[in-house]
Amino acid sequence: MKYSLTPVGHIESPYKEKFAVPRQPGLAPSALASVILEGEACNEDTVRGIEQFSHLWILFLFDQNLEQGWTPTVRPPRLGGNERIGVFASRATFRPNGIGMSVVPLKGVRKEGGKIIIDIGSCDLVDGTPVIDIKPYIPYSDSIEEAAGGYAAEAPQTLDIQFGAQPLAFLAKDKDGQNKQQVIGEVLAQDPRPAYKKGKADTKEYAVHLFDLNVKFTVAEPVITVTAIEAFGE
Repeated sequence: MKYSLTPVGHIESPYKEKFAVPRQPGLAPSALASVILEGEACNEDTVRGIEQFSHLWILFLFDQNLEQGWTPTVRPPRLGGNERIGVFASRATFRPNGIGMSVVPLKGVRKEGGKIIIDIGSCDLVDGTPVIDIKPYIPYSDSIEEAAGGYAAEAPQTLDIQFGAQPLAFLAKDKDGQNKQQVIGEVLAQDPRPAYKKGKADTKEYAVHLFDLNVKFTVAEPVITVTAIEAFGE
């Protein structure tokens, strides 16, 4: 049997492309986002009582990956990108039905221009991601102290971040520059490069689209240097 899903909304976030999005929620706590409710779900009744909860489960579609299909095994970055494991033993984005889930802090609910907007924190979702459901996080059932984390038992190691003179001067002129600098640092500290690049000499300059910015950086482990920031598209 086949079933169809209608998104209840979409994500607005600083992440304008897949590259550099944190691999799990909670790794970039300063990255704030919103769920913009749509259609029949855009109704004040759908969020009645939601602010009793500190966190929410966001169920969404990996919409940018759906056309590429999936395979039974994947290579998790946490295993260096070399070892294969079953797709159901991973949180890989290429899945049979392309469904993902993230637990995020609830920051508030507001109505703006006829839209119902749920503000969230520490998001790991690309801007425009379709949201298919929202559920409250229930601590007594969703938090399991004795749970085993397998190959992802510990949080990933991070690299040190330094900003060059031009990026600091650019951000100093932005009214939201302090928050943007914090988000850029938290995102890049995760080292978004492909797993096979890590632990090796790397002379490439990378670029990532965050907010409305094109952020360029280099990596000389254990330091990532933000070399330049410019308005995206310039």
